[in-house]
Amino acid sequence: MKIALDAMGGDFAPDSTVKGAGLAAKELPEGVTLVLIGDENVINGKLEEFNIDESNIEVVHASDVIEMGEHPTKALTQKPEASIPVGFGLLKKGMVNAFASAGNTGAMHVGAMFTIKTIEGIIRPGIAGFMPKEAGGFGVIMDVGANADCKPDVLHQFGQIASLYAKHVFEIEKPKVGLMNLGEEEQKGTLLTQAAHQLFKLDKSLNFIGNIEGRDLFNDKADVIVCDGFTGNVILKMAESFFDMLQARNIKDSYFDRFNYEAIGGSPILGVNGNVVIGHGVSNPEAIKNMLLLSLKMAEANIHLKIKEKIGE
Repeated sequence: MKIALDAMGGDFAPDSTVKGAGLAAKELPEGVTLVLIGDENVINGKLEEFNIDESNIEVVHASDVIEMGEHPTKALTQKPEASIPVGFGLLKKGMVNAFASAGNTGAMHVGAMFTIKTIEGIIRPGIAGFMPKEAGGFGVIMDVGANADCKPDVLHQFGQIASLYAKHVFEIEKPKVGLMNLGEEEQKGTLLTQAAHQLFKLDKSLNFIGNIEGRDLFNDKADVIVCDGFTGNVILKMAESFFDMLQARNIKDSYFDRFNYEAIGGSPILGVNGNVVIGHGVSNPEAIKNMLLLSLKMAEANIHLKIKEKIGE
């Protein structure tokens, strides 16, 4: 099994990416290799500088880099030899089992859509986020930014996709699915959430527990939280700010430590023909390490194939 990393992606690359790969390499099970994609001379120089000589790391040369501020579609077209398109090329050919990057988020999303492409039957791929639960573990929230505007059938499909993720990656046998709303009652909410609620009610394959409210994000009421990308992104960014505020006040708490973006490392794009994880642009080595370990879990679970089997029925 091979997990690929865009070694040139992120605000602190290649230092943080190479250091993070070195940390991950020490924790990988036997038979798993990390593939670092980017300028071969630069990466090899950094491996030497940081005394990383793990045998389970290999380098694939990419002569260009898509910078953080570049237009995603233009950059992918004009820079086919950059680390992101090269990574997606390897994923498409089956030469790697997952591809992760803390680089240009738009380029990662567009690259996934147009290189490995959307799974047949998926209306819109989405990005999943994770909510630390008070009782332990994480809940899956989808979408957290890929689709600001959604239709009811898209929300329903997000519930299906995220439920499969919770089952096969987080090993929750029958994930409870909740629809984020401004009240628990069925008739509450916007026209979108009211219509989506009816679709969820009709789907007996899901463990739909009804509407949930913002106060239910961190309890055990739902394992899967469904919302449009606008709402999900606001929720995710607000949740991440808890850790920063506590740090600024020198308050240490083991539960709120799990709100640190480093703890998960990245967010998967779900609904495409491959395992793809997007990391924070500010990812440090610890975040890179956890992004790679998350990518491995997804590859081991073959989550994209599980989604393909279910949605393609």
